[in-house]
Amino acid sequence: MGNSVSIWHLIARVLNGEATSEEEQQLATILRQDESLQQQFDLLSRIWKEKHSHLEFEDKVAAQSTISRIINKAESEGIYIQMPDKRKLSGRRRIWLAAASVLILISSGWFLMGNSSSGSEPKAEAIEAKRGSRSRSLLPDGTTVWLNAGSKISYIGDFTGATREVRLEGEAFFDVVKQPDRPFIVHTSGIDIKVLGTAFNVKSYPEEDSVETTLYRGSVKVFREEDSEKKAIQLKPNEKLILAKQAAIAPEQVSANSRPSSIVPAKLPGSFTIAHIDSTKKESERFETAWIYSRLEFRGDSFEELARKLERWYNVTIVFNDEKVKQLYFNGSFEKETIAQAFAALKSAVPFNYNIKGHEITVGSFNE
Repeated sequence: MGNSVSIWHLIARVLNGEATSEEEQQLATILRQDESLQQQFDLLSRIWKEKHSHLEFEDKVAAQSTISRIINKAESEGIYIQMPDKRKLSGRRRIWLAAASVLILISSGWFLMGNSSSGSEPKAEAIEAKRGSRSRSLLPDGTTVWLNAGSKISYIGDFTGATREVRLEGEAFFDVVKQPDRPFIVHTSGIDIKVLGTAFNVKSYPEEDSVETTLYRGSVKVFREEDSEKKAIQLKPNEKLILAKQAAIAPEQVSANSRPSSIVPAKLPGSFTIAHIDSTKKESERFETAWIYSRLEFRGDSFEELARKLERWYNVTIVFNDEKVKQLYFNGSFEKETIAQAFAALKSAVPFNYNIKGHEITVGSFNE
């Protein structure tokens, strides 16, 4: 929790009652070290409890979603205000507008407007991480979602209905708040992923032929939108499902003894694969979630496949002048490298020619 944005995300989760015991301890440690922040949190907490004490469940969910939207907006736009700091050595410090906005909206009774606008049409919301960037946001129910470069999620309303549904294009990691009566459903590429409370990663870029779902904890069911849950594949923790977007899923295709016992993927009948991931590694070290920690991993990728990742990661366009070069294969990772450093490293592994001009990179054979 080393920056203001993550602190306000943490405060929002605590206020919403969705924080884990570990998160509550983290916040307590931060507040002990910052008297000014402690005072603001105490005031927010008091007003929050007073304003929430008489609200119905639907209005509380709407209030929670408002905090989420304010923090997401402040984070995406980088807006902040200046407030004096009493500590002599620190001078003036940045306080994110999210805190001030939440305080003003709560204290003015803005959250109570939910009752007067109940007849209006639900509003469509969208969160996007453009190419060359990654983002973290809070959904209306307190669920945290990380978006990889070139990804977008959209949803309607404040999750006050029977289900909490989002539509994904690209890659996202969800840490879903558990609400037994309100399933969380991800729609992507004609496939539905249904959960209650869990943490999982979904990769579903339009230009790719498959959808990857990696489960870390909890339980998920994956099935085609036109099928019922009876035809779903249910994943266990530390399993990854690689499913062809046009796959026909039948329950008889998966059985308990067909699941692989090793980390090597096992091909199953039909157009999907279930693989075990190495649960002994920390999430920050795992291939599937490396992007959350600002690390681009690639294993056995053809140059054509890697080019798509590099385009999203660095916000560039890569053009091949030689079809054979597309079939070069690479293993490795990039973290702090610039695009120029990345291409220099690739060329040192496998010879080829390239030219970088602005945001466009031309790649050809070594003999050109």
